[in-house]
Amino acid sequence: MKVFHGIVELQNELFGARKQGKTIGLVPTMGALHEGHASLVRKSVADNDVTVVSVFVNPTQFNDKKDLQSYPRDLDSDVRLLEGCGADYVFAPSVEEMYPTPDTRHFEFPPVSTVMEGAHRPGHFNGVCQVVSRLFYIVRPLRAYFGEKDWQQIAVVKAMVKSLGLAVEIIECPIVRNSDGLALSSRNGLLSDKELAIAPKIYETLRLSVEYAKTHGVGETHDMVVGSINAVEGLNVEYFSIVDGDTLLDVDKWESAPHVVGCITVFCGKRPVRLIDHIKYK
Repeated sequence: MKVFHGIVELQNELFGARKQGKTIGLVPTMGALHEGHASLVRKSVADNDVTVVSVFVNPTQFNDKKDLQSYPRDLDSDVRLLEGCGADYVFAPSVEEMYPTPDTRHFEFPPVSTVMEGAHRPGHFNGVCQVVSRLFYIVRPLRAYFGEKDWQQIAVVKAMVKSLGLAVEIIECPIVRNSDGLALSSRNGLLSDKELAIAPKIYETLRLSVEYAKTHGVGETHDMVVGSINAVEGLNVEYFSIVDGDTLLDVDKWESAPHVVGCITVFCGKRPVRLIDHIKYK
């Protein structure tokens, strides 16, 4: 496995692979890798001749400078994990390498980019599209792999790919969870032992709400989830939206869409740490 910090060096390496007709898979990450990321890498390794994993904490998708500064970083640990997963190349550029000049492009794909995270984190998805599109142009992958934990992000990236006419297939991979149900996330490393003990209540409540929803309406289910989680000391729901799984617009009845998903963001602990999750109702 090789680690590249420069764009030209990586592209020269990939040129040779592409000339040989090899397929290239890309797993975009912000580092602080865990088993969830590993599952994406292993899927790419199985699907493609060559797998590239980017490790880059992208500043343009953070609307909170403190959040950017506190985001966990450990490239040496990431490289060890990726080597064990069979990745071929790691691309770990500096901010200056990725953005030699400010990226002034503006991406917006309503409604998928403007609701939920789009409403609560202004500019976040614009930054995601800036960095992901740039990675696609640099690597030119046949396939790119994203975890379903970031449900809305996948919808935004798909909209961007369609809008730009990019020839890359977006592969969605299932959430990986701890045995207690907590969705694996780089942010979990910021949680104290006490906070790690209460964070699983988020998914536990979401699972219970699926059964609850069989005999209750959308509004009642929403209120049950928010009330139950907020009742746990140390947890505070920022938003819980029950939406059409395709448009991400709110639904008021279970029959309103063929696929209904509950998307939640919860603040955990005193810092606090922002955790996201979702559940599929149908």
